[in-house]
Amino acid sequence: MGSVHHTEVSSMREQGVFSLEDNGHSERSQWMLDSPNPPPLWKKLFSSVKETIFPHGNKFCFSSKKKTCQGHVVSFLQSLFPILSWLRNYKASKFKDDLLAGLTLASLSIPQSIGYANLAKLDPEYGLYTSVVPPLIYAMMGSSREIAIGPVAVVSLLLCSLVQKVEDPVANPHAYRNFVFTVTFFTGIFQTAFGVFRLGFLVDFLSHAALVGFMAGAAIIIGLQQLKGLLGISHFTTKTDAVSVLTSVYKSLHHQITSAEKWCPLNFVLGCSFLIFLLITRFLGRRNKKLFWLPAISPLLSVVISTLIVYLSKADKHGINIIKHVKGGLNPSSAHLLEFHGEHVGQAAKIGLICAIIALTEAIAVGRSFASIKGYHLDGNKEMLSMGFMNIAGSLSSCYVATGSFSRTAVNFSAGCQTAVSNIVMAITVIVSLELFTRLLYYTPVAILASIILSALPGLIDISEACYIWKVDKLDFLACVGAFLGVLFASVEIGLIVAVTISFAKILIQAIRPGIEVLGRVPRTEAFCDVTQYPMAISTPGIIVIRISSGSLCFANANFVRERILKWVSEDDDLKSTAKGRVQAVILDMTNLMNVDTSGILALEELHKRLLSRGVELAMINPRWLVIHKLKLAHFVDKIGKQWIFLTVGEAVDACISSKFASP
Repeated sequence: MGSVHHTEVSSMREQGVFSLEDNGHSERSQWMLDSPNPPPLWKKLFSSVKETIFPHGNKFCFSSKKKTCQGHVVSFLQSLFPILSWLRNYKASKFKDDLLAGLTLASLSIPQSIGYANLAKLDPEYGLYTSVVPPLIYAMMGSSREIAIGPVAVVSLLLCSLVQKVEDPVANPHAYRNFVFTVTFFTGIFQTAFGVFRLGFLVDFLSHAALVGFMAGAAIIIGLQQLKGLLGISHFTTKTDAVSVLTSVYKSLHHQITSAEKWCPLNFVLGCSFLIFLLITRFLGRRNKKLFWLPAISPLLSVVISTLIVYLSKADKHGINIIKHVKGGLNPSSAHLLEFHGEHVGQAAKIGLICAIIALTEAIAVGRSFASIKGYHLDGNKEMLSMGFMNIAGSLSSCYVATGSFSRTAVNFSAGCQTAVSNIVMAITVIVSLELFTRLLYYTPVAILASIILSALPGLIDISEACYIWKVDKLDFLACVGAFLGVLFASVEIGLIVAVTISFAKILIQAIRPGIEVLGRVPRTEAFCDVTQYPMAISTPGIIVIRISSGSLCFANANFVRERILKWVSEDDDLKSTAKGRVQAVILDMTNLMNVDTSGILALEELHKRLLSRGVELAMINPRWLVIHKLKLAHFVDKIGKQWIFLTVGEAVDACISSKFASP
């Protein structure tokens, strides 16, 4: 095949230039040129909102004229509240499983919620409040059957580290609490906007690798933060980096041991004893799946037993730090506490955006993991909407930012939950606890809360995943390590900035230096592939076939693409010094190119001029909808000629080979 092509092209080159005749491709190229104009930007935005609210789009509006207004309302409500769809087929057997799962979940959620509220520098009851309203809202609006909603360690740490720079939780606890509620409101607003306008790609800016590093770094920082409660230290730093925390621990211990203010080692002994108990039950639960309930109820058992020990032995009078007062009752309204006027509103919105992205990233990752196990699809936009609504409602009912917890979701899944009713059972159980049992938490040791949080942290550190990332993609591993070190030795926000910066840099490098491949025909096929990947592919003499492997030809990469193509043409001419060896045509495969901006069009025009000055023609293959539309508006199609637009690479190459040459 290669020798035949060489003979035909050699005879054609003697004439000097290509001159295409009508060879049957005109009709197919006309299909591309006559394609309808793409929809304008405002229509795309409207369609995205419409698809989010009415997922069945056209069917909802036009499929049945007989459909009543009431039917439309029912369809809309079922789309917004999925519980209305599956609740009709809900059976007693499912409720039995959900009841057991919900009670098991509550036994883990109650102590963890108190501990995470302590981590967020809030009173214990706010953690319990956060395990009531958000789970109820999510159960009605969410699409995941297994995800367990409530406060989580990473978001609690994030709030603590960011909010305490604006309001001091010690000097002004009420202002700190109000600011947290305001941040939660903005978090819900941003999450809702992500869902309505389909802006989920913003969540993807924190890549999987960066998230693995961020979670691992955050887990270590959370663990270091618990040293205050575990050791019974009275003086502690407000900074979150590892060096500052360890320095603070050393100075505080040294001060309390050497000064009149005595340090009580009983806090450490009690906390470590129950930490060992919690880790043993966790190990047994992993070894034997039938004992899944053991690590789930062990935190609650630890709280009950340690509280009884302190109460009966009056250990609080001998140096054991206790929670003391926990406010009972249902969630009070906090609408009047939100602050939308003042100098810190911008800060609240910024922190809310960060929390929205982190919370959504964790929740969607958790939800999709378990949805894939059960074999159903998780609707990302519905998740964003439900998370947004539940955090807005939470901010109005004394809750702080809630999201999906991996550890509690794993317990919910292992307990055999069937639907989101398990979240409702858990929320009702927490309500009962708030009404009846909060007084019993008075003597609960602070060290126990620290041990409960510490026992949950190993699940956040995924060493095997980090090794896998290193093996597959070194640049991804750099983002992972950057996020980890940034969180560990600088601050949570620095870790996030480093992770997002490295992820952006990776995207930018790929955008600025897109893949540009020289193609050849694979023997005994009609496929044209990269000659570097497929060395057996045959390049047609006198014709260079180039594929632009980039989603966009834009200001960032247009000049690079143009210069690379011209360089290849020049090198090919230099290698073949005789007139017969010169390049006569460049074919651009634009199949992968989804968009082009004005800089890209200018680069194509400049490329066309430079090639014409060398006596080389330019052909385009299968320009996509938006690309061909813009090229027509810029009159570039008229400049190169409609006859130089083809549907396939093979068609273009064959047309060039079979065409005649005009006389010079």
